[in-house]
Amino acid sequence: MQARAPLMIEHRLIERMLEIVKREAASIRETNEINPVFIDNVVDFVRIYADRTHHGKEEDILFRDLTKKNMTTEEKRIMEELVEEHRIGRKIVGELVESKERHLAGDHTALETVLAKLEFLISFYPRHIEKEDKVFFPAMIKYLSVEEQEEMLNEFRQFDSNMIHEKYRRFIEKLET
Repeated sequence: MQARAPLMIEHRLIERMLEIVKREAASIRETNEINPVFIDNVVDFVRIYADRTHHGKEEDILFRDLTKKNMTTEEKRIMEELVEEHRIGRKIVGELVESKERHLAGDHTALETVLAKLEFLISFYPRHIEKEDKVFFPAMIKYLSVEEQEEMLNEFRQFDSNMIHEKYRRFIEKLET
């Protein structure tokens, strides 16, 4: 299996979540009401699955290894763009949380901000995923030997196995404070 395969499989799950978010955003537009639990679940999914787990593997493993390769200037630029896009996603999710909290506190103008943040994610992530799947990953595979990809796949598995422990350790630490 190529090292990009698990990342692309994860993209499919992210796309499925975006379809659910799209339906919920339409419902919010129609009813002018948000379901705060739904927003919390979206935030959890994006922060833990899309960002920490998926982007973590990309940034901490794949990109780390690729920086050691003799990539072209254009390939390096695309990788830097992808990292910046990850940062943008984190920022928007933080703003989504903030606007949801403002809405719950009675700020009726925050509903439109919640919608704007959801709609941003709905349009942002498919373009980001397409850039990775169709441009970056195919170009990068040439830099990784079969052995390097096997090692990377093993590191991906180890990374994933630590995620549940990290999530709940942070959860307990938050409850303790």
